[in-house]
Amino acid sequence: MRFVVAIDGPAAAGKGTIARSVAARFGFAHLDTGLLYRAVGKRALDQGNGVLDEGVATLIAAELTPDDLEAEDLRGDLIARAASKVAAIPEVRQALLDFQRRFAAREGGAVLDGRDIGTVICPDAEVKLFVIADDQTRAQRRHSELAKRGEDTTVDQVLADLRSRDARDAGRADAPTRRAEDAHLLDTTELVIDAAVDKAAQIIEQALKRARKRKPG
Repeated sequence: MRFVVAIDGPAAAGKGTIARSVAARFGFAHLDTGLLYRAVGKRALDQGNGVLDEGVATLIAAELTPDDLEAEDLRGDLIARAASKVAAIPEVRQALLDFQRRFAAREGGAVLDGRDIGTVICPDAEVKLFVIADDQTRAQRRHSELAKRGEDTTVDQVLADLRSRDARDAGRADAPTRRAEDAHLLDTTELVIDAAVDKAAQIIEQALKRARKRKPG
């Protein structure tokens, strides 16, 4: 059975952790679509010796393969900034559109998380979640992640970077970050991760029951 869960929201709100957890719980495949843009950003920076060229990024996006998502250092802050920049290039987004939709169309269920899954990539997804948290909470979470990886930064620096990314992602002309009208809002500011996952799982379970009732035979 085809069943798509679209999870969107800003960085460090918890959507990636929730997506991985519910995919494992329900036996669905999972795609962190942010990795696509991180992979493009990393390769573009590597080829440009630290300079990001839009034309190069577009060519890389057109030939991206699943193996590119296994590259090392895709989770670093530098690559995150590059990913946000290449994600604002319409030609890059278009090149990656088919990759994401093919993944979503697989049998057995799929969970995709990103910025425009419920609005652009999979507007007909059976479940849409929009995950948020307040800025300070997100900054603290991201700072902890970076510190564990040995990156030297401060909460204030992370907060400024997150707000810059938010503005860039929400303000781009092509597929800006926004909540789909039929998306469930999940605020994780005051939730531990297990509670957030449980809330998401309850919504998915209800949708699954409805989908099974509609299935012929």
